[in-house]
Amino acid sequence: MQKLISSGLIGAIFGLGIAISGMANPAKVLNFFDVAGSWDPSLIFVMGGALLTTALGYRLVFGRQTKPLFDAEFHLPGNKLIDARLIGGSATFGIGWGIAGFCPGGAIPALGFGGITVIAFTGAMVIGIVLARSFDGLRRKPAKAF
Repeated sequence: MQKLISSGLIGAIFGLGIAISGMANPAKVLNFFDVAGSWDPSLIFVMGGALLTTALGYRLVFGRQTKPLFDAEFHLPGNKLIDARLIGGSATFGIGWGIAGFCPGGAIPALGFGGITVIAFTGAMVIGIVLARSFDGLRRKPAKAF
């Protein structure tokens, strides 16, 4: 129960930060990407603050604790390989963010504001995740011998 409550609290704080920073507003995000037009550099400070907080947090947590407070172990990615899947996924993420003005971290809190755009984006994102996992599952299954 503690794990669920702490996860919910962390998610609420994250969502509030996304909403306050403007990352849930696709117009603000798209203006950040429009360096030749109505460029809005304010999100650089949001991203920089997030990176700084994350770096300090990782340093403090991993420097002092061998396991998280509400779980048996840290769940960190084990794959450090930069391959075509990672590059393709990153490119797809960036293209989608640049087209829609939403990323998953900004879209989920934006659902609270309502609107067909964020609902459509989130629906498409969920469908994309399901399809990607399905194709990945098919790709990883060994072929049956006849």
